[in-house]
Amino acid sequence: MTVSSAPGKVYLFGEHAVVYGEPAVPCAIERRATVAVDERDDDHIRVEARDLSLDGFTVEYAGDTDGRPDVDAPTELVDAAMGYVDAAVEQARDAADAPTAGFDIRVESGIPLGAGLGSSAAVVVAGIDAATRELGAPLDPREVADRAYRAEYDVQDGQASRADTFCSAMGGAVRVAGDDCRRIAAPNLPFVVGFDGGAGDTGELVAGVRRLREAYDFAADTVESIGDIVRRGESLLAGADPDAAPSPELLSELGRLMDFDHGLLEALGVSSRTLDSMVWAAREAGAHGAKLTGAGGGGCIVALDGTPETRTALRYTADCHDAFRAELDREGVRAEDDRQ
Repeated sequence: MTVSSAPGKVYLFGEHAVVYGEPAVPCAIERRATVAVDERDDDHIRVEARDLSLDGFTVEYAGDTDGRPDVDAPTELVDAAMGYVDAAVEQARDAADAPTAGFDIRVESGIPLGAGLGSSAAVVVAGIDAATRELGAPLDPREVADRAYRAEYDVQDGQASRADTFCSAMGGAVRVAGDDCRRIAAPNLPFVVGFDGGAGDTGELVAGVRRLREAYDFAADTVESIGDIVRRGESLLAGADPDAAPSPELLSELGRLMDFDHGLLEALGVSSRTLDSMVWAAREAGAHGAKLTGAGGGGCIVALDGTPETRTALRYTADCHDAFRAELDREGVRAEDDRQ
């Protein structure tokens, strides 16, 4: 059995605008998805999914992953989990030149599904890494990132960006603009994440921004303004010492940019009442800044605050299901075989 894990992420800036070639800065966080893979003697795929913020399930089906298993679980649950696992399997088979390889796969994740923390990207990255190593064809993290992007691109009907998969594979803070992906230096920013217990429909939210952008010039200008915020944030990070604690001045300016970014995302129609409620609770508790993270519509917000006050305030906010501190994860995808 071969086991890999990969981290989730928060967006410091740039979600939605990254779809149109503007830069984005996602940061990997120490919440991981773990995928264990054991090669079979036949071409069947057996998947056991646990701890996906949904009821777990186990399915087994023949080697053609275009089919859907007959399982006593909600269709949307199966589609959400199985679509990305299927795509990871196909990418691993292709990379290893093993088109009929079968696997027993176990997925465990502490990253809520569809909440803006990159759960699908982490599962795909960890799955491809584990499956290719199990087949004796290991890939380096950049190759894993590229194949994981192709998998998400297929599942999301061409609406995926490279941001989530590159960040999960490489770890740390990254800068993504179109096909230009690279790690950037950043100090260990004090993230606090609030989760409303829900999930947005990424495809519909991305499509909604596209319709708005095509219909109104101001919406296109809003997307460009988000790109300007990202570039300003990059400049601030470039001037910081990545090995030192972030200065109050840096946190204050990054937080101000996060607040601007959230306001622009609100204008694009991708926030929600629960997300706005958590953002305002974090700001009133003294956070340097707060914004939604990911596609929006429900899910998570991220705030900057090194004190306990923001997490405490979020936990007492009616619309908040959970709140936790999230350290920057600099490692990216990693083998867990020796850790089991």
